[in-house]
Amino acid sequence: MPFLEESYDIAVVGAGHAGCEAALAAARLGFETIMFTVSVDSIALMPCNPNIGGSSKGHLVRELDALGGEMGKNIDKTFIQSKMLNESKGPAVHSLRAQADKQDYTSEMRRVLENTDHLTIRQAEISEILTEPAEEGGEKKRITGVKALSGAVYHCRAVVLATGVYLGARCVYGDVSNPTGPNGLQAANHLTDSLKEHGIEMYRFKTGTPARADRRSIDFSKMEEQFGDKRVVPFSFSTDPETVQREQVSCWLTYTNEKTHEIIRENLDRSPLFSGAIEGTGPRYCPSIEDKVVKFPDKERHQVFVEPEGLYTNEMYLGGMSSSLPEDVQYAMYRTVPGLENVKIVRNAYAIEYDCINPRQLDASLEFKAISGLFSGGQFNGSSGYEEAAVQGFMAGVNAARKLQGKEPVILDRSQAYIGVLIDDLVTKENHEPYRMMTSRAEYRLLLRQDNADLRLRKIGHEIGLVSEEQYQYVLWKEEAIQKEMERLEKRTVGAGEQVQDFLTRHNSTLLKSGTTLAELIRRPELGYEALKELDPERPSLPWDVCEQVDINLKYAGYIRRQMQQVTQFKKLESRKLPVDFDYSTVKSLRNEAVQKLNLYQPLNIGQASRISGVSPADISVLMVYLEQAGRR
Repeated sequence: MPFLEESYDIAVVGAGHAGCEAALAAARLGFETIMFTVSVDSIALMPCNPNIGGSSKGHLVRELDALGGEMGKNIDKTFIQSKMLNESKGPAVHSLRAQADKQDYTSEMRRVLENTDHLTIRQAEISEILTEPAEEGGEKKRITGVKALSGAVYHCRAVVLATGVYLGARCVYGDVSNPTGPNGLQAANHLTDSLKEHGIEMYRFKTGTPARADRRSIDFSKMEEQFGDKRVVPFSFSTDPETVQREQVSCWLTYTNEKTHEIIRENLDRSPLFSGAIEGTGPRYCPSIEDKVVKFPDKERHQVFVEPEGLYTNEMYLGGMSSSLPEDVQYAMYRTVPGLENVKIVRNAYAIEYDCINPRQLDASLEFKAISGLFSGGQFNGSSGYEEAAVQGFMAGVNAARKLQGKEPVILDRSQAYIGVLIDDLVTKENHEPYRMMTSRAEYRLLLRQDNADLRLRKIGHEIGLVSEEQYQYVLWKEEAIQKEMERLEKRTVGAGEQVQDFLTRHNSTLLKSGTTLAELIRRPELGYEALKELDPERPSLPWDVCEQVDINLKYAGYIRRQMQQVTQFKKLESRKLPVDFDYSTVKSLRNEAVQKLNLYQPLNIGQASRISGVSPADISVLMVYLEQAGRR
């Protein structure tokens, strides 16, 4: 029977946030790339919250942008409110968060994809991966292509799986169970069988989304209005800050109460989450409202963020109240919330179950250990969130391309980027629930700030081939400008004269007893680089991003120095490479659990081995001794 047959370099399965970044990276590196989606209208869809960024997630987006990704540029073009979170705290935890116009976000990303050279978009459901033995008689396989449900075969040399929450998807609320993807879109019901036949271990995870309400039925006078920042900071380092200073819309904050909780408790027996109708494991750090009420019984109220879905619609997202309770219970509980007493629901809240993989089957390059040329990224890897998905898709797309280029994969370590922390956690730790990025997961977060992502990663993006020469040269100039200005401030002295003392008095700062440097004054908590301008007539005119780095690097110099010393120790462990496909049972004195875990994960180096649960410091000492002895032989 005849069927369609085509050839490409790289195939990307899925067109969500991971798939878009993977396809763009591969195509921009010159490889003929085809991206499959069950619906072209769902490209870069935001099926849950209408925002990009947030605590730690903003870091991921800025890192992605620094490497040459698209998400940051796209949200800069389509945001309707922007806010820097945690500004009352230190710069390590400052995170950008922007409300998106969902329709604009999707349309703009689709426009970029459709106008990218070497990229083909195809609406089709992929039902099989095609492989052959990587070497004669060996167990390892090599990818040769993918097959669509229609029977069409697409030959390729690398595949990136970025199926999101569509594999075997089922949307549930109350007694209603629909075998669909998010927003009623078609699920992908056939690929899981093919993956299992190839020996890939699958998990069943669950996430959820709250109801969408009609704006006209909400009484905002009973809620707290939440404004965007007066001065907007763009996500992308290549966006001119002046182009994002525009009128913003408001969001709103309200709270649940004891009446809300009472209705939920009375109907827990009707919740599929508690009745056993939902089998998948949900995200610990983004729980449903039922989960919150059960797990935190002493909490009198929970926040509800009421956010616009976009300028094109009256739909409002009721953040903080995701649920899978029946329709009538949803109406009852939402209408106990101040401002929502007369709410009309446009779309019910629901839980969604889907198939994903156990990510320990991946190398740090996001390539499957057992199938050469097969990569994966996003929620398919057991993570949650648009931002976590996008960075994984990008890294998978880059490394698929680099494999075809015959180059070493790009692997960011934990001291280089939040992306490195995310991927390292996925491939070395036991993950039995959707993984969410948090600032607390990063050991070196004072170095991995969102404001210095370009200084950390632009050079790597340039080496990959996704950052232009102009952007690269600017970062080199920026580094030099920061260093020169810091050196100048360390040398520039001021005395205890009347002008200086008056300045310090006005800023509630301790008066000087003798002369000091401007750098020392900047280190005072109540002062900063911008404030000291009037004492510094010789100050050069510098861009705001250079000034920001000068201020942070001087103010936190001692802490930064200490963290860099910690990174030096970390790098020593990361540089101690372990053998590939090694049988750890041959190493005497290793505990049985350590042998099992090390054989299972096959860590690349001592550092990675030390982060595997079940491998103790004593086991690491044994491995270090073994490596030293092996080196002498």
